[in-house]
Amino acid sequence: MKPLIVVYSLLMMLFCCSCGSEHPARRVTEENAYEGVSNYCHQTYDWSIAQENPSIMYVKMGVESDSTYEVVFRSYTGATVHFYVDKHTGVTRMVEKVPLLDIENETGRINLFDYLKKE
Repeated sequence: MKPLIVVYSLLMMLFCCSCGSEHPARRVTEENAYEGVSNYCHQTYDWSIAQENPSIMYVKMGVESDSTYEVVFRSYTGATVHFYVDKHTGVTRMVEKVPLLDIENETGRINLFDYLKKE
C-alpha cells in the first residue's frame, strides 16, 4: 500500500508541475506582441516628426524563435529598438541598435501585459 501512495504522490507532483507553471490566458500571441510593443512605442517616443512622412518611423514584426517574438521599432534617426518578447511570460527585453555607428546596447525590460488593453 505504501508504494502505491508514493507513486500516486509522484505522479500528482509531475502533473501539477508540468501543467500548472503557465497560465494559458497569459500566453503571448504574435498579435499581442505587436500590439503591446506598438502601444509602448507610441507612449514612449515622439511620433510628431513622422506625421508628414509616416514611413520614417514604424513598428514591424521581426524574426520569431521557439521562445520569443521579435518586434522592431525604427526611429526617424535610423536607429532601431528590437523588442524580444518572451512567449510564456511577456517579459520583453529591449536592445537598441545604431547601424551607422555599429552600436548595440540592451536598454531595459518591460512587461508586455502592462501595454495591452485590458479586456
